[in-house]
Amino acid sequence: MKQKSKVKNMALCALFTALTAVGAFIRIPVPVVPFTLQFLFTMLAGLLLGGKLGAVSVGLYAFLGLAGLPIFAEGGGLWYFLKPSFGYIIGFVIGSYVTGKMTEKPEGLTMGRILAANFTGLAIVYGAGMVYYYVICNYVINTPIGLWPLFLYCFLLAVPGDICLCFVAAVLARRLKPVIANM
Repeated sequence: MKQKSKVKNMALCALFTALTAVGAFIRIPVPVVPFTLQFLFTMLAGLLLGGKLGAVSVGLYAFLGLAGLPIFAEGGGLWYFLKPSFGYIIGFVIGSYVTGKMTEKPEGLTMGRILAANFTGLAIVYGAGMVYYYVICNYVINTPIGLWPLFLYCFLLAVPGDICLCFVAAVLARRLKPVIANM
């Protein structure tokens, strides 16, 4: 039985790694930071797999992209560390972990608790993304960006879609969590 659980966990981690990669190519054009479905799949990884396995699946996605597979929204490779948008990928890993940890206990798992976890994950993703963007632009690649343009392009224009994805992920998690638990 324990072997079956390990195989199930590995398969689910691989599935969410693949879904996150596919989500990078489902794009809605927004200036500066492309809007993709990566956020949806990274939050679902945390919600459905738990903090540790969710972060493992998203971390594997980040590792594969840095290793050279073109699975990030704008390619892949070790040079991606210098892309201002790489901070969002770091935020995906941390956000998936925190979201998963907040919803691991099945008792009292209400829609409100799932949404609170999703919005916490959203804050982590945008916090990490915007800080990284600012630091890389202003101190590494010498393409300065001010705080207002950063806030406008990296938050205001991008966050409405991800807020909607928080609700989509909550509904999906509520329905899928019992199914995955009974696999």
